[in-house]
Amino acid sequence: MDEVFKALADQTRRDLLDALFAQDGQTLTALEERVPMTRFGVMKHLKVLEEAGLVVTRKRGREKLHFLNPVPIRLIHDRWVSKYSEPWAAALTELKTQLEDES
Repeated sequence: MDEVFKALADQTRRDLLDALFAQDGQTLTALEERVPMTRFGVMKHLKVLEEAGLVVTRKRGREKLHFLNPVPIRLIHDRWVSKYSEPWAAALTELKTQLEDES
C-alpha cells in the first residue's frame, strides 16, 4: 500500500492516471503528449505506477498499451476513506430523516 501512496503523491502520475481513466489502453506516445516532459520521464513515471499496481500493460504487436487498474485505489478507499466517512454519512442520513418527519 505504501507504493500506491508514493505513486499517487506526484501530480504527473495523477495526471497520467486521469488520462488513462478518460481513455484506457493508451500507448506511451499518446500519454507523453499529455504531460510536458520527455518520453523517458513519462516512462519513469509509468514504471512507478506499474510497480504500485495502478497501471497494467499489454503488448499489441510493437505497441505497449497501458491500462488503469482501479483495484489498489479501491483498497485504499475501503481501508481509509469509508471507515472514517461512515459516521458522517450516518449522521447526515439521520438528520435528513428527522427533518422530513417534522414536515
